[in-house]
Amino acid sequence: MINSSDILQGKILIVDDQEANVLLLKQILHGAGYVAITSTMDPAEVCELHRKHRYDLILLDLKMPGLDGFQVMEGLKEIETVDYLPVIVITAQPDQKLPALKAGAKDFISKPFELSEVLLRARNMLEVRLLHKELHHSNDMLEQRVQERTADLQGSYMETIFTLTRAAEHKDEDTGSHVQRISYYSCELAKMLGLDDAFIDKIFFASPMHDIGKIGIPDHILLKPGSFTPDEWEIMKGHAAMGAKILGNSKSPYLMMGAEIALNHHECWDGSGYPHGKRGEAIPLAARIMSICDVYDALRSKRPYKPAFEHLKAVDIITHGDGRTWPAHFDPFVLTAFAQNHQTFRNIFERYAA
Repeated sequence: MINSSDILQGKILIVDDQEANVLLLKQILHGAGYVAITSTMDPAEVCELHRKHRYDLILLDLKMPGLDGFQVMEGLKEIETVDYLPVIVITAQPDQKLPALKAGAKDFISKPFELSEVLLRARNMLEVRLLHKELHHSNDMLEQRVQERTADLQGSYMETIFTLTRAAEHKDEDTGSHVQRISYYSCELAKMLGLDDAFIDKIFFASPMHDIGKIGIPDHILLKPGSFTPDEWEIMKGHAAMGAKILGNSKSPYLMMGAEIALNHHECWDGSGYPHGKRGEAIPLAARIMSICDVYDALRSKRPYKPAFEHLKAVDIITHGDGRTWPAHFDPFVLTAFAQNHQTFRNIFERYAA
């Protein structure tokens, strides 16, 4: 709320090359109770003075040597980035009033000065300026509260994700390092593909949840050291749909992408995957990215049914095939990005090794 005391304490700068005009305006304003009045007769000083003091009102003569009022206003526009010039121009030429308003001035005072006009226009201008500043401050405070609330919500999302991931780790001691690496693989591959920051942020936190459905797979199947029977394999494949069900129906963008990845990360570009045999771009992009990351890490890791492969062996299998994994399983665009930047995957694997 703006009161008379706030207005009288507003910072005012008088700019006029005529000393008599400066003294008269000071006398008028001081007489009305204004206390923060500064003046200059050099228009070249105005911008630097305003940059330092941020005046609430500048009374600016239009006709001055060196720099005229129009040139001064152009300089002030570079300082007042919120597009609000607290300027009242002073002019004895009626035909200059409209051009001055178009140039950014908010009002004008005619020469010779009339006391009532000076005080009325100055007070109105200061009130509007202070209200504008108050509104700007309120918007800043609102934006800060929104950012704080967003951070709180994101913290809640992260806590949920970490809780779910820990639940999956409880079933398999190798999962912890795996899901950590998956986050970084997916994030870096998304960057290589030129995806936006929002997508990159989501996939970093969503990708570790890809196998969350395995918490519903019986241990005697999940941890079986040998090959699955056909019936066991069908149960094992159910982890994709189960993960999507666990993560589904959430408003969290992280859990939404997590559900999308969980359901689709075993789908293949050529339609040979599961659970629905989707092909091509029917498979969500996040899952297409996650798929190649998951395969690379599985190839690099020791499993009950296979030894851990070296980096170049894993890259060769992904890019040329080995009878079980084929290049046709992967989105060609994603596969190309992987092949061209495979060293990044080796670095991540070695940095976050179990």
